[in-house]
Amino acid sequence: MSAAPSPTASTKNSPIAPSHPPTQEMVDASIKNLNGRGGSSFLAIKKYITAEYKCDAQKLAPLIKKYLKAAVANGKLIQATGTGASGSFKMSASVEKKAKGMKLPSPKTLPSPKKAARVADKKPNAKMSDAAKKKRKARMMQIL
Repeated sequence: MSAAPSPTASTKNSPIAPSHPPTQEMVDASIKNLNGRGGSSFLAIKKYITAEYKCDAQKLAPLIKKYLKAAVANGKLIQATGTGASGSFKMSASVEKKAKGMKLPSPKTLPSPKKAARVADKKPNAKMSDAAKKKRKARMMQIL
């Protein structure tokens, strides 16, 4: 008697891939796209996820709360008001700068030869002599 693996046993072990991205990506995208001046509330985040990703935000609510708390602790999010998972949340400035910096790398790393020549021609500013100061003061007095 050779026991052939049943098709139901293999499907039980393999997890079904969800039709939406991970909770972290959904929450980050919702906060970025909502752009509330005072931040985005938990309820607004849930509504955005429901509308955008067509998934049940009620089932994801514990995961969203867990991520919000962890992101505030890590410094990825700033909690504008409230405590825990309640209140309003904003992206931290350091995360926004990193995201902008990664999207637009500068194509030129070396300065152009014209700029380099201009920088080389400039002399360090010398302190004004007393005679120059008196001359400047006299001109200012004539104007007034």
